[in-house]
Amino acid sequence: MTTAITTMDHDLTLKGPVGSLDAYIQAVGAIPVLSKEDEFALAHRFRDQDDLQAARELVMAHLRFVVHIAKGYTGYGLPLADLIQEGNVGMMKAVKRFDPAFDVRLVSFAVHWIRAEIHEYVLRNWRIVKVATTKAQRKLFFNLRKAKKSLAWLSHAETQAVAADLCVSPKEVTEMERRLSAREAVFDPAPDSHDDDSAWSPSAYLASPNADPAVLLEGTDSQEDATSRMTDALETLDDRSRDILTSRWLSENKPTLHELANVYGVSAERIRQIEAVAIKKLRVAMEL
Repeated sequence: MTTAITTMDHDLTLKGPVGSLDAYIQAVGAIPVLSKEDEFALAHRFRDQDDLQAARELVMAHLRFVVHIAKGYTGYGLPLADLIQEGNVGMMKAVKRFDPAFDVRLVSFAVHWIRAEIHEYVLRNWRIVKVATTKAQRKLFFNLRKAKKSLAWLSHAETQAVAADLCVSPKEVTEMERRLSAREAVFDPAPDSHDDDSAWSPSAYLASPNADPAVLLEGTDSQEDATSRMTDALETLDDRSRDILTSRWLSENKPTLHELANVYGVSAERIRQIEAVAIKKLRVAMEL
């Protein structure tokens, strides 16, 4: 796969196999870094002229920065490629909101948006059940892992220090530490597990919807009865009404009102009226 990239006055062709993360990282690392003047010129083109090519060049020139940030989140056990992809989304959002009038480099502005997207991805995928939902919990989730110097539980003094540093209560620190240390129960047992203890899972306590023969028989009888009453009710309609209703509701290729109007030589509104009357008759017949 070959991708041609144009950045300001530079033409760069990236070559690498599809799906190769190493080739991608190497390719984005080869894209020239923009000077402050070039960066602001592109930003003005995008904001003032809605130049999408300028926005693309801004994003491409900063992809190496996204890779650098994403590598800092590899400790969560999530694929680096996915982290980079989410970070690229944040980079695009940053470019969209960047205002060169504030005289701030894009890389300084974009770090917030890149981290925000990566944080959201990590919180969605780190555990089946979310460990952090509020703003305070999100802050604790990412900072508590950095604050813990070992796998041991925090002491009382360490908990107090972390709470003061992150402006949360000691109780919230302890609760988040418990969530980070908890194991997830596998919902379904391993398919090759024959041990009663290891094969336990929450799914063992869920009743199968197909376990009761009486319920299955009741459903089958109800469906057959409804089909029979529908067939009998259709027979009470005149040929035209039955044909319109069958074509519009029971046919795989449903004709439009205008198509049926051409068949019967009437207006589309007349076909709609016939259909509405037929449905009312059908409903009454089926309730008998």
